[in-house]
Amino acid sequence: MDSRILLPALLLVFGLATVFGQTSAPPPACETKNGTSCEECLKNVKCLWCIAKKTCITYPVRTILPPHAVCPLNDARWGLCWMNFQTLIITLAVLGGVIIIAFFICLFCCCKCENFGSKRFEAKMQRQANKTKTKQEERKAEMRQRHDEIRKKYGLSGNNPYSKFA
Repeated sequence: MDSRILLPALLLVFGLATVFGQTSAPPPACETKNGTSCEECLKNVKCLWCIAKKTCITYPVRTILPPHAVCPLNDARWGLCWMNFQTLIITLAVLGGVIIIAFFICLFCCCKCENFGSKRFEAKMQRQANKTKTKQEERKAEMRQRHDEIRKKYGLSGNNPYSKFA
């Protein structure tokens, strides 16, 4: 075989072997930080600090909240050292309740205001219809009066002796 083909092939094989042979070092486990502080433990997002036991534990991801056997909620810290899970749960529940109540209040107000607006619109249309009807009746009365004056002027009002021929 030609050395021009063999040398790049060998370099490729050795390069791939070194790339696949290297393993990245896993981040330090949470349990290795047991003797440290809460701040040191919570630098890793996967860690949970238990104040009662003063231990750093890998967060139990299979359960949403850490079980009481691992650490009581009042003593568990995750993300922030000054906020425990119990306070976090209560705060999120209150905020969620306020948001839901505000949503329903807005929904109620919007529907009520919409109905109020349509009632106002209907009342306005009714007033316009009444005004138009009143003007029309006034014009009819004026026309009747004018016709009566014309009939009177030409002697057509009352009993007409020629009406029986019409």
